[in-house]
Amino acid sequence: MNISQIKHRQMLPKAAPMALGALLLALLSACAGTPPTAQMAVSKAAVERADASAAVDAPVEMAAARQKLAQANAAFANKDFELARRLAEQAEADAALAEGQARSVRSAKALAEVREGIRQLRDEMSRK
Repeated sequence: MNISQIKHRQMLPKAAPMALGALLLALLSACAGTPPTAQMAVSKAAVERADASAAVDAPVEMAAARQKLAQANAAFANKDFELARRLAEQAEADAALAEGQARSVRSAKALAEVREGIRQLRDEMSRK
């Protein structure tokens, strides 16, 4: 092995992280300029699904999800794709929160009904 081969091998490990960093930066900047159509569709579907099941039991959370989806649509129309992506992700998260909140509310109602049933049974048993 000659000196130039040794120097080339020594430089390779140092150059690799820099090249990888440059490649990642290029990919990230390319992503920022592409329309987030898939994220918009996923967020819209999440809000619609949550709206069907959570509108009554989690109205505040659903309002936030709908508002962020509307803002994401406006940002998308203005070609501010990074803002549109971020707002769409937030709308999806708010929709998931609304669904979880609605499940929690329904569970609490069911628990209250079960407890009331148990109380009534105890009352009946104590009368006998």
